[in-house]
Amino acid sequence: MVAKRTLSDIEPREVVPGYRARFIHTAHTTHAYWDIEPNRPLPEHSHPHEQTVNVLDGTIELVVGGQSHVLKPGDVLHIPGGVPHSAVAHTPCRVLDVFSPVREEYR
Repeated sequence: MVAKRTLSDIEPREVVPGYRARFIHTAHTTHAYWDIEPNRPLPEHSHPHEQTVNVLDGTIELVVGGQSHVLKPGDVLHIPGGVPHSAVAHTPCRVLDVFSPVREEYR
């Protein structure tokens, strides 16, 4: 079945202070469209899901497995499941994260 959604119709949820997302779930993935405030740290964490970070607007720094990556619009970064990572936006950011498998806690 094909389903069309409009992001503006999805209520954003603040997961941690300064990180609000609109979530879309498929049978195998979760797509998180984030609006991120600058200078709000995302504490180091890990999860079993693989994650692909797609920067749409702004500049964000991710530390993945101890290595820093500064990402700008058009940059994509893959984070394997189980790898510790953290983040902080240098500017207001819009990011699309794709997780596999589905992040049930975001339903």
